[in-house]
Formats: sequence, structure tokens, C-alpha cells
Amino acid sequence: MTYVVKPWIGGKAVDGKGGTVDIDNPATGEVIGTLELVSPEQVEEAIELADKAQKEWRNKSIPKRQEVMYKFRQLVMEDIDNMAQLSVDEHGKTLSDARGEIQRGLETVEYACNIGANSKGQYSYNVGTNVDLKVIRQPLGVVAGIVPFNFPAMVPMWMFPLALATGNAIVLKPANAVPSAAFDMAKKLKEAGLPDGLFSLLPGDNQITNVIIDNPAVQGVSFVGSTKVAKLVQKRAIEAGKRVQALGGANNHAMVMPDADQEFVAKWLAAAAFGAAGERCMALSVAVAVGEAGEGLAEAVKKQAGQIAIPGQGNDEKAGFGPVISKAAQERIISWIDEAEKLGAKVILDGRKHKVEGYEGGYWLGPTILEDVPLEAKAYCEEVFGPVLLIQHRDSFDEAIELMNRQTVGNGSAIFTNDGGVARRFEHEIEAGMVGINVPIPTPVAYHSFGGWKDSLNGEHHIHGPEGVEFYTRAKAITSRWPSEDEVHDATLSFEKED
Repeated sequence: MTYVVKPWIGGKAVDGKGGTVDIDNPATGEVIGTLELVSPEQVEEAIELADKAQKEWRNKSIPKRQEVMYKFRQLVMEDIDNMAQLSVDEHGKTLSDARGEIQRGLETVEYACNIGANSKGQYSYNVGTNVDLKVIRQPLGVVAGIVPFNFPAMVPMWMFPLALATGNAIVLKPANAVPSAAFDMAKKLKEAGLPDGLFSLLPGDNQITNVIIDNPAVQGVSFVGSTKVAKLVQKRAIEAGKRVQALGGANNHAMVMPDADQEFVAKWLAAAAFGAAGERCMALSVAVAVGEAGEGLAEAVKKQAGQIAIPGQGNDEKAGFGPVISKAAQERIISWIDEAEKLGAKVILDGRKHKVEGYEGGYWLGPTILEDVPLEAKAYCEEVFGPVLLIQHRDSFDEAIELMNRQTVGNGSAIFTNDGGVARRFEHEIEAGMVGINVPIPTPVAYHSFGGWKDSLNGEHHIHGPEGVEFYTRAKAITSRWPSEDEVHDATLSFEKED
């Protein structure tokens, strides 16, 4: 039995007029649903409704906006298992991973619940004689969010709670492969009391992305996805005069120093590389072992992989992770492993032929460990986005940091060491936006902002946290004087002449 997911416009589900696409279950390869896509005309309608609704919403008091966020948070918490199952079915996540994703998304909702404190302006008294200056933050208007497949609930929650809490309307383009989580959140927002028109779901193809960006009412565009597409989104948004934050891809490295405990390192390398099937921009793709740290490291990680990273169907509580998102992704990852092996890489653990009994049609890959991969191999120089860990060897800290900093992306980087001086030098010299010291996936909590350097971030602002508030608002500086009656008759016209 299959189901149908429709666009959400004007506070309700509507028939899509832009065709349909199938929704697969990656664990089985079977079609489980149909997604109706929007037409360009429906995009224009949704944005027109958003623009109208936002003009009223921006004047709502902060407590009224917070109230919606509080109610939404409660609705999600009460229904978290059912929400998680949506991602299990459409994405292939394990149930525990899907629950964890929602919990991380709720951190941003909680930050939005406290938007009064998190969006305060500034005030300076008596900047001139009887002259005060204040800076307030006001919403942009209508903003757009374009989200990837790998976190169907969390990444949308990185966007719309802050956009709405700061007084904006938002149109969201979900990933076509995993639309149900976003649709479920749309229904919960309505139940929480969000006025119609402020939140729309506009599933569609690349043409729809362009229609959204080009609409003159859209003032800001937030994007998370591949670096290639992030650059295209940034370029088009800038040309259309929009504010843009476009988070791209990654190729995260971790340096392993000889003084680090090998068992501890192996445990966390396996978890960071193979968890979530490697389909996260903070996945650890490459371990760079310095000197003696490389002796036996690959075998130690292989042992850990056998214990904690057993791929299986999402509702199997023993499963460490699920399948990759599609047949195309599975075939691409296998081809990159094949290429690396042909170029001379050692295959320490091979997951290319992994199958799950009863789910032979699924898009499965087992944990894979490659050692000494040539730097020209795609598995090294591109973002694999699969359960693959590469182990490279360098003789010194300097050689390792040079290898890591040559990357054109700079999302997250980590070091394993017990030497505080080495760790301090690493955090100073590494060219990445998020750094872990004995923490392999250094994702900031929601009251800090998330984002990388170099081609991992296209635009000025990182996502969520303080920079998220800044992105969805504009600063306005107001200089004021309220003269007494005497001052009105003896006004000093030149600011420069004042005391």
C-alpha cells in the first residue's frame, strides 16, 4: 500500500500541478509513496500568500510568536516515535538515529522559544547632548529554505523556527526523496497556531528552486546541500539581490597523534565514519595517522566496525546504520572504491557486497576501510557520503596539517591527542569552521552557529544560533532626540557643535 504526499500552501495540503515522483524505501528498493510536485504558478501563489501573511505576523508580539514555537515543540516531543518512523521508511535511517536527528532539531526550536532574549538590540544613552541611539532587528519578510535529503527533520528545523520566531514567513523546498517529515511538521505548526500562509512546502525540481530564488518577494535564501549546488544557489541569489547562506559539502579529516589511546581513537573513528551510513556533512572521511599512530590503526578500526556498525533495516535495534539513499548513490560509492583500489589503495574492510537477508533489493553498503589512497582518487578528493573511511599516513604534525589544509572545503576537522600544546596548535592552524579535540564530529549545539570555511560555506552567515538570528533579520540604527520646550526654541542644528 502506497501513500501520497502533497504540497502545503495556505495552511493546507493541495494538489500538486507539477507532476509526480516516486518515494522509495532504501532498505527494500520498493516504491512506498508518491510525491506531488508544485508548478511555477503554485510557487508564485504560495509566496504571494506568505507576503500577505507576514505583514501581519511581523507585528505580533514576541510572546505570541514564542507561544507557537512552544506548542510546536510539545507536539513534536509527544509524537517523536511516529515522526522518526517517517525517516526510517523514506531515508533508511535507524530508528535511534532518526530520533536523535529530531532531538537535535528541537534544540533550535528551543532557541527560537527564547527569541526575545536571543534577538535583543542595542542601546546607547546620550551619544550626543540629549541624543540616544538604539539598534533594533526587524524581519526580512519572506525567506526560502532549500534542504537536503540526509536530515529530513533536523535541517528544516535549523531554518523555519528562527525564521518564524523573528517575524518572517518561509517557503520550504524539501528533498523529494524524503518529504513526509517536513509535511508532518507543517501540520504540527498549524496545530500549534501558526497563521495560514506563513509556512509552505514546495516540492519540485531544479526549475522550482530557480522560481523561488527569482521571486522578488523572497528576501533571503537558506540552503544546505552539495558544494556544487551551493555555489549555483549563491550566484543566482546574489544576482537577484537576495541575502543568502548556502552551506556546501565537506571532506572531513581527523589527525591522530602517537600519544592518543588507539582503542579510544578506533572506537570514535568507526562511529564517526560509519554512523548514519556516512550520509552527513560532518561524517569523518579521512584519518591522518602521524608517525607511530598508524601502526595497527586500520585493524583496530576494522575490529570496532565489526562490533558497532552492522548495517540493517531501520527498525532492527541491532543495526548500527541503514542503507544509503538510492541505487545511484550506492553505485557511485562502489565505483569510487573500485577506482581507489585500482590506483593502489589497500582495502582493509570491504563493504561493497554487503546484503541484508530479506532486504536484498535495498541500497546496502557495509563499512569500508581504505588505506593509503592516492590523493587523485575520487574517494579521497570528493565527498563520499557513504560508510567509507580512508586512512592516510604522515611522518609529522606539519605534514599532516598541510594535507588537511589543502582541501578546498573546510567544514569540520578533528585531532586525537593527549597533548594540550599540540591540540592548541591544531585549533589555531587548521583551516576549518568547526574543530574537535578528541571529538570526531564537532557539531555545535543550537545556541551556537553551525558552518564551515572555504567552499563549505557560501555566504556570510552560518546557520542557526546567533548568526541564524542575524541572517533572518536586518539591523536598523535609530538616533533620537526629544527636546524640552526650551531646547525647541534654542536648538543646536549642528551635531558637531554639541558637547
